[in-house]
Amino acid sequence: MSRRVRLPGAEELFRSTADPQPDEHPSDPATELPEDAAAGAPTGSGRVKHDEKMTVYVTVDELMSIEQARLALRRELGQAVDRGRLVREAIALALADFDERGVDSDLAERLRRR
Repeated sequence: MSRRVRLPGAEELFRSTADPQPDEHPSDPATELPEDAAAGAPTGSGRVKHDEKMTVYVTVDELMSIEQARLALRRELGQAVDRGRLVREAIALALADFDERGVDSDLAERLRRR
């Protein structure tokens, strides 16, 4: 086994994110909206160009937890997810729970404890 790191090629680095990939089909489960989206619940934005930026500082332990979750998704589900997408989906879950349950949500409960 080679120890060389495989780097992405130019076509992977500079591909357009606006057009779907040629091998992606509209019925592809990865491109379908989750059931929550139809109900109006917040969802993560996935792989799109984002116009806004927000910087969030995390501890080493929090970053390691995010990275472990990302790797577990890749290993267990075959889903290659970048950290930004993982965080956007986690935020969407927290906000959907808050929209549904308000001050009884998991987010509100965690904020009360701190």
